[in-house]
Amino acid sequence: MTTLRSLRLPDRFTDVFTSRLVEVDGLRLHAVTGGHGPALLLVGGWPQTWYAWREVMPALAREHTVVAVDSRGAGLSDKPDDGYDAGTLAADLVALMSALGHDRFDVVGHDIGTWTAYALAADHPERVGRLAVVEAVIPGLTPSPPAFGPAGLNQKLWQFGFNRLTDLNEELVRGRERIFFGWQFATKAATPTTIPAYAVDVYVNAITADPRALGASFAYYRALDETIAQNERRARTRLTLPVLAVGGALWSGANAAQTMRLAADAVTEVVLDDCGHYPAEEQPARFVEVLAAFLRGEATAGVPDS
Repeated sequence: MTTLRSLRLPDRFTDVFTSRLVEVDGLRLHAVTGGHGPALLLVGGWPQTWYAWREVMPALAREHTVVAVDSRGAGLSDKPDDGYDAGTLAADLVALMSALGHDRFDVVGHDIGTWTAYALAADHPERVGRLAVVEAVIPGLTPSPPAFGPAGLNQKLWQFGFNRLTDLNEELVRGRERIFFGWQFATKAATPTTIPAYAVDVYVNAITADPRALGASFAYYRALDETIAQNERRARTRLTLPVLAVGGALWSGANAAQTMRLAADAVTEVVLDDCGHYPAEEQPARFVEVLAAFLRGEATAGVPDS
């Protein structure tokens, strides 16, 4: 059993939530769980851990049993050499939810967590009730950008190519993790200090504490050829479940919804003002308001497709 006591968390967080390690098919996955009601799985992005959801978990736990997971390779979960394609990651989390006693659940994915969330909904439709994607660019659905695109587009997507390198990226980043990952948060959020330094420290420490973690953080991108091929197959069968697509006005904007309309029939679009790439940390109150309404099946302050 792991502890939450060393982390900076919202008031009374540890009265509700428990940190646990769950073994599924020989793989240990770390999850922070708590609350009451229908199960809600939260899948974070790169280069974060379950901690990215800390500000929204207490409010969500009033109506849901919340499961915030470290996917394989992240945080306190195991970091094997392979298995970072979206299909395998989705299968991991289906097994996790079964082990926790949840046969059916809603799922929220952020950033590369949307790759897993989409695969969960597409590959295991009997398990997923509602799908929310946050700041989503999903390879195999989203058209590939040009090699020599505008500077602004390069600023947002350059890490895709860098992270897929075989060894050089690790050699360049190791020992400079705070510079490299700190830059991600400083440039993608609404302001350079929107994501507080203590949170950046949690994410960087999770990578530097385990010699396998840096390579694992790049492994999701190194598996993109397989994930893209899988998503091209998945897209042949459109999703029929309700989908919420949330973007930050200062980063992806409406692109999350545009991406999901390529694969799903019932998409609700929400763009959060004064928000960059990290809605759950930058605009937690508004994010909870939108997500909770969607999960209840209520109208949100977005633009639902007909």
